[in-house]
Amino acid sequence: MKVVGIDPGLAGTGIGVIEGQGRYIAGYSYGSICTGVDESTPVRLEQIYRKTKSFLLEQRPDLVVIEDIYSLEKYPGSGIMLGKVSGVLILAAFKAGVQIREVAVREVKKVISGNGSADKSQVERAVRHLLNHQEPIRPFHASDALGLALTGLFRYGK
Repeated sequence: MKVVGIDPGLAGTGIGVIEGQGRYIAGYSYGSICTGVDESTPVRLEQIYRKTKSFLLEQRPDLVVIEDIYSLEKYPGSGIMLGKVSGVLILAAFKAGVQIREVAVREVKKVISGNGSADKSQVERAVRHLLNHQEPIRPFHASDALGLALTGLFRYGK
């Protein structure tokens, strides 16, 4: 089974790919889609949509797992912007004909590290441990995306 995890972000959207079955991991890769701050929001959203759709059509995953958006009361604008990015990601997966699951970040943290309140560095270390990957995974968006993909494999794998 091939699962793609996507961590939405306007400046950097993390992408992680996991291939495996159950708890067995046969392979993985990761990266990110970056957009320039000097571009308008519609241009950046279109870039994320186009690159994601193209990637999914090329990879043909069985499942895409996207981080469910939440908004902190302190930063409501961030939640709104992430919702826009998430919308184009969901549309890209739909247009690529891929099954989509939205998963809460607390669920990913619990599945990956055993702690639903784990911080980004704890999640990154847990992802590296599960993948037997020695070097730090950067940017954090990429390790978060791998965590989403692992959660998809472990929870929804065939």
